[in-house]
Formats: sequence, C-alpha cells, structure tokens
Amino acid sequence: MSPWVLVLLAGLLETGWAIGLKYSDGFTRPVPTILTILGALASFWLLSLAMKDLPVGTAYAVWVGIGTLGTAILAVILFGEPVNAVRVLGILLILSGITALRLA
Repeated sequence: MSPWVLVLLAGLLETGWAIGLKYSDGFTRPVPTILTILGALASFWLLSLAMKDLPVGTAYAVWVGIGTLGTAILAVILFGEPVNAVRVLGILLILSGITALRLA
C-alpha cells in the first residue's frame, strides 16, 4: 500500500480518536474510551508504517494536518462549534500546508 494512503488513513483515524476523546468524557465511558484508544493505536501504527518510506517531518506534519482538519470540521458538525472567517481561513491554511508538503 502506498505510504501516502497509510498517512491518509492514519490521519482519518486521528480525527476519529480526537473526536472520541470528547465522547469518552474524560475516559469515564467504557465503549467510547476503548474505541478511542484502539483508534489512537491504529493511527500510530499506520503512521509508523508510512514513515518507513516517507521523511519523518513530512509524514508527521501531514498526519497532524489531516487530523486537525478533520477534527475542526467534525467539531463544527457534531458539537456546534462556531464557524467564522478566521476559523475557515485557518482550515484553508492547514489544507494548503498539507498539499504543499505532499507535493514537496
């Protein structure tokens, strides 16, 4: 599997476990807690596989960017976090950074 696909999947899982932290309610709810921990472990594992072929700094930055982007978008959808020009600009900047690193 392509290392970029691994980073993408790892980033999507990062989004999942970041959102899972909210649902776990401080690790007091067993099912969300277990799913969050499993998601984090799977995300780290996929990232580690991708880093066999990709530069560490690039792979890590793209992974964090995907996770940040996904988490910010889902937080608006799931938790009603505010949407304003500064937030949208920040998301667009993250997306442009991910794209630039991928093309580098």
